[in-house]
Amino acid sequence: MLHNPSAAVGDAVPQILRQWLQALRTCFTAPSWEHVLVLIMGALLAPGKRTVSSCLRMTGRAEAANFASYHQILNRACWSPRSIARRLLGLVVERLVPDGLIVIGMDDTIERRWGRRISARGIYRDPVRSSHGHFVKASGLRWLSFMVLTPVPWTSLVKALPVLTLLAPSERSDHQRGRRHKLLTDWARQGALQLCRWLPGRRIIFVGDSSFAVHELAHAITARATLISRLRLDASLFAPPSKRTTRTVGRPAQKGPALPKLKTLLSNPATTWARIIVSAWYGHVEGKTLEITSDTALWYRPGTPVMPIRWVLVRDPDGKRAPQAFFSTDIPSSPPKSSPCSSGAGRSRSRSLRPVPILALRPSGNSPTRPLHEPPRHCSGSTASYRYGPAICSPALPPHTPQRGTEKPA
Repeated sequence: MLHNPSAAVGDAVPQILRQWLQALRTCFTAPSWEHVLVLIMGALLAPGKRTVSSCLRMTGRAEAANFASYHQILNRACWSPRSIARRLLGLVVERLVPDGLIVIGMDDTIERRWGRRISARGIYRDPVRSSHGHFVKASGLRWLSFMVLTPVPWTSLVKALPVLTLLAPSERSDHQRGRRHKLLTDWARQGALQLCRWLPGRRIIFVGDSSFAVHELAHAITARATLISRLRLDASLFAPPSKRTTRTVGRPAQKGPALPKLKTLLSNPATTWARIIVSAWYGHVEGKTLEITSDTALWYRPGTPVMPIRWVLVRDPDGKRAPQAFFSTDIPSSPPKSSPCSSGAGRSRSRSLRPVPILALRPSGNSPTRPLHEPPRHCSGSTASYRYGPAICSPALPPHTPQRGTEKPA
């Protein structure tokens, strides 16, 4: 141990790391930039939790006299996380998705933090330890992360690269501060529109779980992007309204007759099913066969305008997985004959087809997304493997219209 703490200089920052992060240099002052490089270098080397103390220890600065200056980068230094997120998004898109559509996953995670000064924390359902018959609550901060889903050159897996993370304060915290409380979907709408403004002229597809399957979010981003999420099997779907004629009276109808519930199509022998092949499945199984049926409909909820969607109903021929339904706001999309995206085992392969809209994003284990200023703890660098459900690809296929259940004649 060094007897003179001021002599602990530590390891020098490699020149290659300075070159990689040069695009973010203008977001910090000169003193803060040197401290940021040390923290990033330590985060890449530190095993386990990537705390400030761990970063300093890995870079040989555990006995540094100015250790408080590194902590102040996260609580006192003046820098804009939004500017860094915009430049980070530009770097990821430029290097990994230079053209074509951009698939961005949305997912929320709970950071378990306690303390009197952590006022934004709340009590939420623990998605990891809870099940359908067992409810577990967790106390902490709720973060919403936006991740670019793309294959990386050094592996065949699809990686989730966090580019923007937003804090969603609890309702109690907003009430104490006199602020209007925002739901998770409100933060998702705000973040999605911000990413659309940062990527003008690019086709963007947002993917989320059932928490983001709400009318308000779908209506807000449909004009600029596509939303893909889960759909309830008992969702209210309607046919398009009949065309108006010169003899039609009354105000224009928003929707037509109600369509059969999706859960009734599972037991209806008249439903036409098409088979697709998923390249990776649970248990590292390759070439898994799934059966799907798809059609277009009007998704309606009282108090909101109707939303035209394409729904996809998926079932496992082996009966090991429960049937699932998904929807996409991109009506021209057609169901695929084969899917290069995985549906489990924490990996996703992309072999022949271009990046596709992915359905049913579900994190593998604890969600690895972290605040923007803190690298992910459960992944290498800033990447994370995710599980995916069946995908809607976009090869040129004829539209598939399943035969609906038996309906009463008008």
